[in-house]
Amino acid sequence: MSGQVKDFLKRKNIILSASRYGIDALGAMAQGLFASLLIGTILSTLGEQAGIAVLVEIGQYAKDVTGPAMAVAIGYALGAPQLVLFSLIAVGSAANKLGGAGGPLAVYVVAIIACECGKVVSKETKIDIIVTPSVTIAVGVLFSMAFAPAIGAAASSVGNAIMWATDLQPFFMGILVSVIVGIALTLPISSAAICAALGLTGLAGGAAVAGCCAQMIGFAVMSFKENKWGGFFAQGIGTSMLQMANIIRNPKIWIPPTVASAITGPIATCVFRMQMNGAAVSSGMGTCGLVGQIGVYTGWVSDVANGAKAAITAWDWAGLILICFVLPAVLTQLIALPLRRIGWIKENDLKLDL
Repeated sequence: MSGQVKDFLKRKNIILSASRYGIDALGAMAQGLFASLLIGTILSTLGEQAGIAVLVEIGQYAKDVTGPAMAVAIGYALGAPQLVLFSLIAVGSAANKLGGAGGPLAVYVVAIIACECGKVVSKETKIDIIVTPSVTIAVGVLFSMAFAPAIGAAASSVGNAIMWATDLQPFFMGILVSVIVGIALTLPISSAAICAALGLTGLAGGAAVAGCCAQMIGFAVMSFKENKWGGFFAQGIGTSMLQMANIIRNPKIWIPPTVASAITGPIATCVFRMQMNGAAVSSGMGTCGLVGQIGVYTGWVSDVANGAKAAITAWDWAGLILICFVLPAVLTQLIALPLRRIGWIKENDLKLDL
């Protein structure tokens, strides 16, 4: 890449890196999902259960802007100028609608392309107020029309394959999905966005919830001595990503919650048949704001309403509590105990700067 091109990209705040697109943009996309589809689903469910029609209506309005919310969030993470950022509203709407079930992945890809193209032309002409939004919207919508259906179909196919494999082999896939999604949750990438992009629901979604809970509750309990209640809540209902710096210093601290996820995943799929039939984004949330558990519950409610499930049973609740809270806490501590004795995990290895 020539020096002139590098200087131009630097001036336009276009950074071609895996970190910018794979961490910043993906993480922001998840936040856009939270602020639209996820919150809308929660409000709608609360409204339906409490018989408050206005909450159902509010929730629906939130869900209706899922695509624009994701696109704007991505643009914000990429440092888009105002005209580019606002133009991404139309782009997100088109990509999400044309992407179908795999709409979130289509929005992710198309919004990045449209945003960067918009940044290229931003403030380069005297009629910026016309040129910048025109280029951003035209590029985004044209890409959506050309590629969003294929991107969405590909994401949907991958998600369907994972869910099919989990239904076919719930034990082995329960382990695989639980461990992979749980690790993704603790890494500085968005497990929620990945689950949403793949439309991961059903038994596979249940395994994903199990893996995320094992990481969050596991680290929260395992590090309680060092971090007390502040660290417990920060990790248990916040994110286990807080431990990444400690994991880099001593990767062995990641063993207990990861092994716990390999145990709770197949228990979720084989014993309790726990399914995530709420919003797919909830599959990658774990205990963060109890969104994973609310998602499982909304799935139960939906299944009862459409006749797929006779009723919500005590067994369902027992499975949810054990998989999401009790087993991660107990298993992680038991697995960590011998690792502490042999010196693989030392005092203050899990200390957070809170």
